[in-house]
Amino acid sequence: MNALLQMDKNWWRNAIIYQIYPRSFQDGNNDGIGDLPGLMQRLIHIAELGAEAIWISPFFKSPMADFGYDVADYCDIDPMFGTLADFDAVLARAHELGLKVLIDLVLSHSSDQHPWFVQSRASRDNERADWYVWADARADGGPPNNWLSLFGGSAWQWDAPRGQYYLHNFLGCQPDLNFHQPAVQDALLDVARFWLARGVDGFRLDTVNFYTHDAQLRDNPPQPPGQYAGGVPRSNPYALQRHLYNKTQPENLLFIQRLRRLCDEFGGRITMGEIGDDLQYRTLAEYTRGDAHLHMAYVFTLLTEQCDPRHLHAVLDEYLREAGDACVCWALSNHDNARVVSRWAALGGSEAARARVFAALLLALPGPVCLYQGEELGLPEAEIPYELLQDPYGKVLWPAYKGRDGCRTPMPWRDVPDGDFGSAQPWLPLSSQQLALAVTIQQADGDSVLAFWRRLIVWRNALPVMREGRLHLLPADAQLLCFERVLAASRVRCVFNLSASAALAALPAGAQVLMATHPDAAGVADGQPLPPMSAVFVSLPQECVA
Repeated sequence: MNALLQMDKNWWRNAIIYQIYPRSFQDGNNDGIGDLPGLMQRLIHIAELGAEAIWISPFFKSPMADFGYDVADYCDIDPMFGTLADFDAVLARAHELGLKVLIDLVLSHSSDQHPWFVQSRASRDNERADWYVWADARADGGPPNNWLSLFGGSAWQWDAPRGQYYLHNFLGCQPDLNFHQPAVQDALLDVARFWLARGVDGFRLDTVNFYTHDAQLRDNPPQPPGQYAGGVPRSNPYALQRHLYNKTQPENLLFIQRLRRLCDEFGGRITMGEIGDDLQYRTLAEYTRGDAHLHMAYVFTLLTEQCDPRHLHAVLDEYLREAGDACVCWALSNHDNARVVSRWAALGGSEAARARVFAALLLALPGPVCLYQGEELGLPEAEIPYELLQDPYGKVLWPAYKGRDGCRTPMPWRDVPDGDFGSAQPWLPLSSQQLALAVTIQQADGDSVLAFWRRLIVWRNALPVMREGRLHLLPADAQLLCFERVLAASRVRCVFNLSASAALAALPAGAQVLMATHPDAAGVADGQPLPPMSAVFVSLPQECVA
């Protein structure tokens, strides 16, 4: 076995995991869509950045109604992305570069074109008749209950040939698998076993708390007045329900335990879950408890539009109160949310200044982090006109919500019309603003956002307190977010001025600046104010360490 694969089984606990959205990373065959051969060409960029792993969004066979999150064959590659041989080549090259490889498993639902569903809908008494969630209509012909789809409207789709409704928490062409059926669990574990045997280092598990539904199909209650479900725009009626019964059911954990045992059989393979729930950190703690569940999980508390220092303080306070010793994987951006440089623009400062501060914030948090492609360049959200929109979510809720295409535009590798993404017209357009932030431009600039990310990662990796220290939260403030990382006799205070004006950061005598996002921040140890939209890491004298 490759020596790189025999490294410390706890490699993931403080890892930087680089998320690749393959449609938009690199086009290797000039058809306008990114693919696995193109991805392999650019792996060196990720290794040189300092990441320890990659997470590849779905590349399985799919009709692409939801861009790969509607799977028609879990054990093969969609031709638009390449072949199994191409995947094996990516895996081998990544391992040569010291990168672990996580793939995105979408187990809660499949495409309606998956052979399992085709058979399931054919009759009520075939071998797979109960592999999906089927239910009779109410007496008035309506759906079985009031559950809503995350993509808008009822979560139930009438199927005339079978004469029943089927459940879909997402698009109508994404029917939910029935995890109450043991054969379904066994089949999905076989899928995981296929990829583990192929050599993947683990899985990112899409919508991991959606697997099991309430067997009684009870109605969800409404949210209390003035409250909304997290993780979705308030323009989506989904936000008006308390999702007590369509997800996060107790039986879900039994399958998670089975999946964890399988991963453990292969040694050192890890699981990272995506959790969307009203009680996010509490659910995360339950799903990552001990050594029998997920290794880590992420939630949406830092993926919202709320960003003022007091709100971020409340997020970290909730984490400390509710998560316990759970391993949280932190993220500020991903393929489902607007890019953080634009999403948190209300804080002020230039995009480059915000990009540096948000990088510092992400890497200051304890545990692993996910870095979404382009975040290392400080890419802003792209404006996609409706006529070029691809995302079905955005098409349903436009214009109140413009969808996810703005964070999915191709990577700009060079400042040329197609960004050196490929010679054909890219599936989504690149803006001139993004092209001005191309990788080659930033590589030539020692003060670029990319250069700062590289320095910051090296610095973080060199300080045990920043990788392993506990988090101590300081009092809330209108301008400053302040917390400390503490490990034995080491204490580093992390101070973020998330405002458009300078702010004083009261520091004890003997404090020393270790790293800063702004050259003028070095004076804060001498009592000078911290510049607007900047961050500083300060080593405190030993007598300040509790």
